[in-house]
Amino acid sequence: MRFLPSKAIIENVQEIIGVVAIAKNLAIGKNGQLPWHCESDLKFFRKLTTGHTVVMGYKTWLSIGKPLKNRLNIVLSRSHILNNQPNLLLMRSKEEVLAIRRYLNCDIFIIGGAKVYSTFSREIQRWFVTEIPLEIENADTFMLENFLEDFDQINTINLQNEVTVRVYERRKPLSEPNLTASL
Repeated sequence: MRFLPSKAIIENVQEIIGVVAIAKNLAIGKNGQLPWHCESDLKFFRKLTTGHTVVMGYKTWLSIGKPLKNRLNIVLSRSHILNNQPNLLLMRSKEEVLAIRRYLNCDIFIIGGAKVYSTFSREIQRWFVTEIPLEIENADTFMLENFLEDFDQINTINLQNEVTVRVYERRKPLSEPNLTASL
């Protein structure tokens, strides 16, 4: 008798979720770092992503400096090399990340930087956007102005010090009219 996996196992595809903290002027970085320190957002991020997979670009990896605890850390880079460390994978393309997706039993959080957000823009199904109530002068990395154009806000979470997290979900495409229905 041949074993056939259940439909649930075959369709074990987890969500791809974007997580970003943005200033009022859409800044997300300055000199390779977050241009602010917001403890409530860091705690929220840790709670949200722990036990899941996080995907980041090489510059984001450098700014963090080590694998985030209790998460599978995937660093995307076409040219850099990383030393082997527990819970750390180096992948060369979005396609590699998507190929292992079905083997993961957790969501995949896209955590930056700007190029990685852009690379996964069509795959991201949900966004957690922390709004930092600051204008960042001389920032050098920004989110695109229209990154939420295909999304609807579904929730708001208030953190400390006027910091707000807005949760967005990708709009479902309108279904095509049934042109074969009888009149």
